[in-house]
Amino acid sequence: MTFTKARFASFEEYLMADASDLPEGRCEYWDGELVPVLSESLGNEAIANNLAIMLWQMGIDQMLVSPGKVSIVVNGRPRTRFPDLTLLDEAHLVLMKNSIRLGATMPPPRLVVEVVSPGGEDSENYIRDYQDKRDQYADRGIPEYWLIDPQRSWIMVGLLVADRYQFTTFRENQTIVSQALPTLDLTVEHVLARGN
Repeated sequence: MTFTKARFASFEEYLMADASDLPEGRCEYWDGELVPVLSESLGNEAIANNLAIMLWQMGIDQMLVSPGKVSIVVNGRPRTRFPDLTLLDEAHLVLMKNSIRLGATMPPPRLVVEVVSPGGEDSENYIRDYQDKRDQYADRGIPEYWLIDPQRSWIMVGLLVADRYQFTTFRENQTIVSQALPTLDLTVEHVLARGN
């Protein structure tokens, strides 16, 4: 597939674009342009992919667990995000049909997960995952947001309460508690070991 359109007059024009007008790979919509999403480190990808495998092994339908493939329309900049892992509902499979885009009028996914790339609290990686995405996902009404942070050796599970996430931090051999996945039986060590 060839990228034939570098700029869109509006976000609505982008949403209506034919697949042949879009580049291959993951791109976020920034002010009329599609900007490629940089590939995560192999460790981050391994964590997200292996978390998906662990969820499938626990009986979660493979069609509902998407590691890095679903684009979610959000408010702000950029207008689209690709979480490292998205947990959909059955209704999304019908609404999205053959698309990988979860549109603004569709219900939010049950859960999104981001694996944080290394960096201090003033780094672009930290600000993007701990602030920008957090605010966009809360605004979108996504009920649960996980931050898997290999550098800090923790997983933060945020539950949406009154339009803001309230986070609980899990470390080491603690079992992760999730409202979206009430039967989850995974420890932080188990999840983080996949990225080493």
